[in-house]
Amino acid sequence: MRLTRWYPGRSNLSDFSRRMNSIFNTLSDEEEESSVYSFDPAIDIRENDEGFDLTAELPGIDKKDVKIALNDNVLTISGEKKNAVDQENARCYRSERVFGKFERNFRLPDETDQDNIEANFKNGMLHLNIPKSEKAKPKERKIEIK
Repeated sequence: MRLTRWYPGRSNLSDFSRRMNSIFNTLSDEEEESSVYSFDPAIDIRENDEGFDLTAELPGIDKKDVKIALNDNVLTISGEKKNAVDQENARCYRSERVFGKFERNFRLPDETDQDNIEANFKNGMLHLNIPKSEKAKPKERKIEIK
């Protein structure tokens, strides 16, 4: 699996889109009652000799609102961040938090042991341990000196 380092804030089209929407919303005379943004959780993926560790930040989301699925080597993490504030009788002057459904897809390399993936969710952090198959793990072989 080839991973490319991502630097937040550099060429991030989502961030650019949010800034442009903010500019146009500021210029608009109309009041907006709901956010036009979508929730896109930050995810880190690290590789070691044993496998891959995936960590997703899911603040404000209950474990029951997160779904993890695996289909044809594609790992899908989806869910919804719900707005718990009653907006019906409230006048909102500023809302910077984002809510909504999200879905992230990751193609797993062939050398993963997909039957032994483990997931743990605690304090808004989702941790996935994706082990490598035994044949993909580096093996040390001792060579006898004659």
